[in-house]
Amino acid sequence: MTKDEAARRAWSSLREIVLGGNERRKEVVDALGMSFFRVKALRRIAKGPLTLRELADALATDRPYTTLVVDDLARRGLVVRSENPVDRRSKIVSVTEEGRGAAERAEAILSAPPPALLALGEGELAELERLAARLASLAREG
Repeated sequence: MTKDEAARRAWSSLREIVLGGNERRKEVVDALGMSFFRVKALRRIAKGPLTLRELADALATDRPYTTLVVDDLARRGLVVRSENPVDRRSKIVSVTEEGRGAAERAEAILSAPPPALLALGEGELAELERLAARLASLAREG
């Protein structure tokens, strides 16, 4: 087997683990009662206040749709808008305490390892952690 073939097979297995039978997204959607995109937006806002433009850029979506998402999150009491002291034409979106709790709940669900991972032994988990950290480092380097 060539290096490229081995990399494809490894990538396929990783995708299956992360995207396949793992129903974490559905679990979050059911737990919070909103679309996963709204959950994603809330989790991003919970990291720190953003303008609508910054949020749209972070979510790789258009500004009108971002406005609709923020409107919905605000109606739910999860975020608030305030005047941007640097640019009166834009608003800053911040998380509320209720929103922070919802974002933390989502993080807890999404961070729970799948059963297949928990089935590994300590040595296997240590090796997997080492390899995953190496892959993440290489990905950050570009």
